[in-house]
Amino acid sequence: MEFAELIKTPRVDGVVLHRPFMPTVEGTLCLTGHHLILSSRQDNTEELWLLHSNIDSIEKRFVGCLGSIIVKCKDLRVIQLDIPGMEECLNIASSIEALSTLDSISLMYPFFYRPMFEVIDDGWNSFLPEDAFKDLESMTDEWRLSEVNKDFSVCPSYAPLVAVPKGIDDDTLRKVATFRHGGRFPVLSYYHKKNGMVMMRAGQPLTGTNGRRCKEDEKLINATLRPGKRGYIIDTRTINVAQQAKARGGGFESEANYPQWRRIHKAIERSNVLQDSLIKLVEACNDQSHNMDRWLSKLEASNWQTHVKEILTTACLAAQCIDREGASVLVHGTEGADSTLQVTSLAQIILDPACRTIRGFQGLIEREWLQAGHPFQQRCAQSAYSNSKPRQEAPVFLLFLDCVWQILRQFPCSFEFNENFLVQLFEHAYASQFGTFMGNSAAERAKLSLPEKTVSLWSWVNRPQELERLSNPLYEANSLVIWPSVAPQSLLLWEGVFLRWNRSSKCLDEAYEEMVHIIEYNKELQNKVNSLRRQLAQLETEDPLLQTP
Repeated sequence: MEFAELIKTPRVDGVVLHRPFMPTVEGTLCLTGHHLILSSRQDNTEELWLLHSNIDSIEKRFVGCLGSIIVKCKDLRVIQLDIPGMEECLNIASSIEALSTLDSISLMYPFFYRPMFEVIDDGWNSFLPEDAFKDLESMTDEWRLSEVNKDFSVCPSYAPLVAVPKGIDDDTLRKVATFRHGGRFPVLSYYHKKNGMVMMRAGQPLTGTNGRRCKEDEKLINATLRPGKRGYIIDTRTINVAQQAKARGGGFESEANYPQWRRIHKAIERSNVLQDSLIKLVEACNDQSHNMDRWLSKLEASNWQTHVKEILTTACLAAQCIDREGASVLVHGTEGADSTLQVTSLAQIILDPACRTIRGFQGLIEREWLQAGHPFQQRCAQSAYSNSKPRQEAPVFLLFLDCVWQILRQFPCSFEFNENFLVQLFEHAYASQFGTFMGNSAAERAKLSLPEKTVSLWSWVNRPQELERLSNPLYEANSLVIWPSVAPQSLLLWEGVFLRWNRSSKCLDEAYEEMVHIIEYNKELQNKVNSLRRQLAQLETEDPLLQTP
């Protein structure tokens, strides 16, 4: 199929662009296979380049022969295009609808994108499992890197290489995979250097109503326990949901078969509930009624902050079991590819200062989201404005980023990156010129040959000028565990995402620039003080009479 077949009117002059808190722009609208472009001959006006894949839905309005298209984007911005001529407006609208809902993944923009920057650090090779395992080997010899899944036949959603206990052979892993949802047998997620405790993740056990048992599974997770120690199984579902899963062939670990493990149930909601929550939250944030009661009731009805609280509480529990109780932890929900990953990755941010650096955070997303099989293509197919019925869409990754932002806000000096990095990751998960978040698993990315055919987002992020933009000027390396407050009063609405397009950022930008200026000035003064101290010390050694009493 050629893109030209879908573009009925490739160019229209005299189109007016309306965006909140920005001057209107009149110019020429062009449609290409992947972009909606509006360029103007006016001086000092920014061109609009919008990926079709970033468009969630459109609305058409007509007044006489003037047509308007309201474009609602996955990054939550809303723009309006006034197009002269009804036929042109209808043609543009139908072309946008067709181009923004292409099913063929091979027609996506990352396969056509050619970088205008020099790739210094190839992101596809920056965070390989074997490199991460070398770091683990320097701390312990109790684990090995298994190739049991090298052809993705044991678990379609896992990476080809996974870390497992050294005493467990590949045949045992194959048997355990048949007992876990989607073949997701327990694998190492995190090793806590301070006390040698570990966090593993998996899919639910397939116990069913008959209470099926798998001795190999019991052996595998018991292999992670120290003599005389107990472990914790954190099930991200309520006990009722876990009980209901038995009727569908799923279930949970029984105390009789796992006597050394204590099971704790938490209440992190499933995909469809989260998608509905996002839609309600964005609707509340776009409410222009200026009625305080209405705003607060809509915000509460969305339940978004409740989801943030539940996820953070569960992550803190996992971190507490490891750091304070000195116990190993196994985390799972149903599939083990959504709420499980939220918990394991947030627990690492709490426990491991390396995950709070720019590069460490990239590595965390690679390990705990991309290589761990979070289905990005399915979850991020629609955002908050789509008119079509949600299928498997859910803001699982966005909720994780929101939780990270909450911790960043409470510990503003402990993170090397700033809020811009989190917002950038949200945007690229939903629509991107890079191939990083394409596909639903490592197997799909390998089948699509993404490392050979597309550019990695990390190649862009790790350029010096981009690192400077994403760096936190307040950062001071903190080697301690950080414990975020999950009290309702401590959790705020993430304005940088949800109110980003609904208010002017001018004052915030000016305040941020002033803060950077003060920090730079403080560094200069500190350098002068250090220089004067050195000069004074030198003078004192040269003339004993000058020595301070």
